[in-house]
Amino acid sequence: MNMGYVPRILAFAGSARTGSFNKKLVRIAARGAEEAGAVVDLVDLRDYPMPLYDGDLEEREGIPEHAVRFKALMMACQGLLIAAPEYNSSITPLLKNTIDWASRPAAGEERLAVFRHKTAALMSASPGSLGGLRGLVHVRSILSNIRVLVLPDQLAVPNAFGAFNDDGQLKDEKRQAAVEALGRELAETLKKLRGPEG
Repeated sequence: MNMGYVPRILAFAGSARTGSFNKKLVRIAARGAEEAGAVVDLVDLRDYPMPLYDGDLEEREGIPEHAVRFKALMMACQGLLIAAPEYNSSITPLLKNTIDWASRPAAGEERLAVFRHKTAALMSASPGSLGGLRGLVHVRSILSNIRVLVLPDQLAVPNAFGAFNDDGQLKDEKRQAAVEALGRELAETLKKLRGPEG
């Protein structure tokens, strides 16, 4: 393994809400990835507002500016840390729409180029007792079908209303450590995938 290689990871939550549990969760995982030597771009999807995907709009106006900016971030990274809220047992409209716009190729760009050679780690937090596990099934399926390698390990934090301290950290120290470890696992996996030549 090339010890000089520094993986780059894009981290975000599939929620726009200011107090989102999943935004808190992905920050914890991002710290673990940084501790493992990765560079992490932690972004808020609220800063990349995109219209609902519409083929007519794309044909008429092209890919929206914020989608182009977000795609550029994805192109520059090798890993994805995604905290995916569960809405009615599935993926959030915000996250699905972001994936849909990112999948649209620019002129001369290979189909799904932005997702090629990407590795992702998934997590979720939910007020419910399952922590968002049902939604993660759908997110994993979508990403796997568009060329993303999704790590087998994932984390779901149930009863999220009472799971976090005021500073955004998890009250349960073992769960806090597990979320940080997921971020580290993604960083270390990316280094291994890079191979001995880097």
